[in-house]
Amino acid sequence: MALAIQMEALIASGRVACYADAARLAHVTRARMTQIMNLTRLAADIQEAVLFLAPVVKGRDPITERDLRPVAAELNWTKQRELWARLIGSEQSVTH
Repeated sequence: MALAIQMEALIASGRVACYADAARLAHVTRARMTQIMNLTRLAADIQEAVLFLAPVVKGRDPITERDLRPVAAELNWTKQRELWARLIGSEQSVTH
């Protein structure tokens, strides 16, 4: 999420011309950069929640970018919030 926000700012400022240039800068494929940048479609409160997820000390992240794809693909923020609630609800039920 932080990378998406940073790249969005670089593109908006003109310091980076496009996603392809951003991908080269971040050393990822264009497809991966598109996946990362799609996170900027999330409602602001979901972006904030993602940024403030507890750090993972051991093991894998309970919520991944792949988990967020269907949420970010939904353009209606009300529906996004419903999907997010289900996602974090299922994540909490697995870890607790």
